[in-house]
Amino acid sequence: MLLLAACGVRPSGVDGGGEPPTGIAPGVTLYFVNAGGELQPQLRRTGRLGTVSEALALLLTGPGDSGLRTEIAPATTTRVVVTSTERVIRLMLPLTVEDVTPLGIGQIVCTTLGVHVQSGGARSMKVQVQFTQPAVESAADRTCPLISPAG
Repeated sequence: MLLLAACGVRPSGVDGGGEPPTGIAPGVTLYFVNAGGELQPQLRRTGRLGTVSEALALLLTGPGDSGLRTEIAPATTTRVVVTSTERVIRLMLPLTVEDVTPLGIGQIVCTTLGVHVQSGGARSMKVQVQFTQPAVESAADRTCPLISPAG
């Protein structure tokens, strides 16, 4: 301390480091639809959080025997291309807009943002869902009502 003070460096208080990392997980949270027609999180035990692309591949395989349902048509291809900017995560799905209901789009957006936030990303991030054929729905910047931007 004395050496630092002699050099003109003064001790300071503790600086806040922001929110702690949250990437350690027993699995990934996927969003499906419950009997009331609302989005509901479901922990899929994978032993790790994984990536957004991996989570969406799991989402596209369906809810299993959980008692929940999906609003996304079955897909033989589950590979989702994910690209990001500072404010938007863009998804290229192996689906057409006709394969997904508005609630199904919510499943995709909430699953994406859930992984992003749990990995330490900002809750203010938006998601664009792009389909194999051009669709007006692809231009929308979306959020998840279950993942509050305020934290």
